[in-house]
Amino acid sequence: MIAQQLQREQTPGTVYLIGAGPGDPELITVRGLKMLRAADVVVHDRLVPHELLAEARQDTEVIDVGKYPGRPRPSQEQINRLIIERARGGAIVARLKGGDPCMFGRGGEELMACRRAGVRCVVIPGVSSILAVPAAAGVPVTHRGMVRSMAVVTGQADPAGHGHPIPYRALAEIDTVVVLMGLANLDEITARLIEAGRAADTPAISIASGCTAQQRVVRGHLGTIAEQAVAAELGSPVLTLIGEVADLAPSSIDAESMAQFLHSNGDLWATKSSAAGGNGEGTARHWRD
Repeated sequence: MIAQQLQREQTPGTVYLIGAGPGDPELITVRGLKMLRAADVVVHDRLVPHELLAEARQDTEVIDVGKYPGRPRPSQEQINRLIIERARGGAIVARLKGGDPCMFGRGGEELMACRRAGVRCVVIPGVSSILAVPAAAGVPVTHRGMVRSMAVVTGQADPAGHGHPIPYRALAEIDTVVVLMGLANLDEITARLIEAGRAADTPAISIASGCTAQQRVVRGHLGTIAEQAVAAELGSPVLTLIGEVADLAPSSIDAESMAQFLHSNGDLWATKSSAAGGNGEGTARHWRD
């Protein structure tokens, strides 16, 4: 029954916004993987697991629109135009994004662009790093008797809030605060939270490359976590969680143990991929105007 439904959904001239999950390729949804395998064109971001690209058909056009240092950087308008043009040409377009496509992933902008252009667009939700990355580090974002509220903020915005103020006073009252993509501005964000009334000794944890073999975890407090992340030389992507639940993190979570877990599942993924007929990354190329 599921197979029949998915077959009906594979409509030419449609853009599918697919959440690839937070890092581990096995965390993509069943529907997302099915539509990825059916796609004529795959347009993907930088943080998408490359194992998933190997699931594309051999004749699939695979286009990398990720943002890399020293490479031409496509604007959002150019990406919108690309997926719309491919769909108008009759292709099944898989727009593959890390995590969930509509959680700080500009999925909403692409959905609106398709609607304005009269192109059918379907959102296939993904497992968001907001929940999965802390869980992979042994931290639940909520916990009975400890958390009744949580908030998510992007750290890429101006931390001072010029033009779109970050409500630091409101955030200071939230039990669990998750900061995405906030490594560069973490010192400013934590300082403003303390200024807004959050205790400097509030537990905090920063997780780099979560749900991958390169996962690294730094534990600390609101007043120290930014400095600790720098001292540990954490590299993006980094998620920082602030709140009492950060104290629930086990001290043994590190890159080695995560790598062992992923390696134990890697053979299973390879077996599944081979059995499913994955043929490699199709016709892969980087974006160019």
